[in-house]
Amino acid sequence: MGVTKTDYMRGMQCPRMLWLDRHKPEERVIPPEVQKKLDEGNAFGDLAMGMFGAYVETTAYKENGRLDITQMVKKTQECLRDGTQVICEAAFSYYGNYCAADILRKAEGGYELYEVKNSGGVSEQFIKDVGFQRYILTRCGVRLKKCCIVLHGAEEEKPFVIEDVTAQARAFSQTVNDNIWRLGKIKFQKEEVLQEPGPQCKEPYECWYYDYCHRLKQ
Repeated sequence: MGVTKTDYMRGMQCPRMLWLDRHKPEERVIPPEVQKKLDEGNAFGDLAMGMFGAYVETTAYKENGRLDITQMVKKTQECLRDGTQVICEAAFSYYGNYCAADILRKAEGGYELYEVKNSGGVSEQFIKDVGFQRYILTRCGVRLKKCCIVLHGAEEEKPFVIEDVTAQARAFSQTVNDNIWRLGKIKFQKEEVLQEPGPQCKEPYECWYYDYCHRLKQ
């Protein structure tokens, strides 16, 4: 597989992080508080699947417990052909580069993309996230009429707040095209990326390989 959405986001923060994810994942240290946020985000994402009513989820796993990307892409294409109104974890692959949209909703003349974030506001990282998805989906032939981020509102009875980020996501497409192939080469190169520790170690998120890289620098 080429570059996934996660690969892209992490590689743009630091190319060494991307390389370590592929070649030395055992060096990864995820702080408990970060894992807690990830788990809460997953729970909110699961809840949001039903925000538009009935849906079909494409998630599939191999016997080893890993995601079965091939089956997910296949199921997504079946849903598109069948005219499924709401597809969750809609999976797409473009020359091996991959993403799965949280929610893909059928609309007049095309589809609407919804990325779910357990957050109270839209950040630049969220825009980049949606921009990557838009790049992959449009190149797979999906006509996206709208790109949105679903935020966690203050009212728990009505927690879903939708922000339209179509224009911002569209503007980010060229940046994705300019970097996705470069990051693909970095991901699979044999030699470790020798990126010096710096601001990217904690911005926009603290790297899970912080201890590894700083230990080597000593």
